Amino acid sequence: MTIPPFVYNSVPQRVVFGAGSLQHLAREIDALGARRALVLSTPEQRPQAERVADMLGSHAAGVFDRAVMHVPIETAREAREVAARLGADCAVAIGGGSTTGLGKAIALDSGLPILAIPTTYAGSEMTPIYGITEAGMKKTGKDFRVLPRTVIYDPELSLSLPVGISVTSGINAIAHAAEGLYAVDSNPIMDLMAQEGIAALGRALPAIRATPHDPGARSDALYGAWLCGTVLGNVGMALHHKLCHTLGGSFNLPHAETHTIVLPHALAYNAEAAPQAMARIAKALGGSSAAQAVYDLARDNGAPVALRDIGMKESDLDLACEHALKNQYPNPRPLERAAIRALLQDAWEGARP
Repeated sequence: MTIPPFVYNSVPQRVVFGAGSLQHLAREIDALGARRALVLSTPEQRPQAERVADMLGSHAAGVFDRAVMHVPIETAREAREVAARLGADCAVAIGGGSTTGLGKAIALDSGLPILAIPTTYAGSEMTPIYGITEAGMKKTGKDFRVLPRTVIYDPELSLSLPVGISVTSGINAIAHAAEGLYAVDSNPIMDLMAQEGIAALGRALPAIRATPHDPGARSDALYGAWLCGTVLGNVGMALHHKLCHTLGGSFNLPHAETHTIVLPHALAYNAEAAPQAMARIAKALGGSSAAQAVYDLARDNGAPVALRDIGMKESDLDLACEHALKNQYPNPRPLERAAIRALLQDAWEGARP
């Protein structure tokens, strides 16, 4: 086998993984050279944020608990102002992609180092990619200032994550790896991580549904999310992520559920143009078709499979298609208006690819 030419960039980032690793938080803050941490969370996760602040004691500058999905520009500005007013010299983001995204928005403007403590399987903590929603449009970018300097993966923190959120969050992570396998700038290192990450989540999600507090399954899921997030941070994404950013930012659909529903259809769209990637995905999930294996993983574990079930109006599908065709981007198969409109219709109806 001849290895094709490729470019691989390693990223300076520290990962602390293992059950109980939250106990090392103060040590990791010290390693950043920081003294006052602003703890970020969603309103629902404030108790976990307060636990973190208590662990930090006098080194906690305060808690900002207004993180929401898609990072509205107004929330980002408020958080930046609070961090400056409290004299914070770092931020600790505990939670899922919404909280990590808020931390990134702060870092983008201020350069404050971010320590991420993921409690879901979003994977955004491993990427220099940020997204901010302004005037109904989600704008994304890439800047290494927003990459969390340190990530603490403690599976114990995800034991109470509801099964439904666990499944959609996990399939959201699978989406990163799946698109990484057919990225225009893919490389063999990321391919290995992608396939291993998909396989880990493919094992973990049914086990979590069967036994939600299974520490082994939770560890597998967090490990898979780490690998899939690393792929997202190192190579480009394509049609699936463009569609999901359009649907989430313009129509305010829930992030992980949108990724879960759209992924099988995006894979089906690209299947003939990226056969090697599809074979890796199918093998990782123990199926014969990548698109069907992802759809079945979602359906069989109680996740939504239709956009109409998460608030998308059929009357908005034409507009979503128009948004998806703006600003051309690399994708294995050319962007075809009629085919993408059909993809969105299938996703809205929840048809199995």
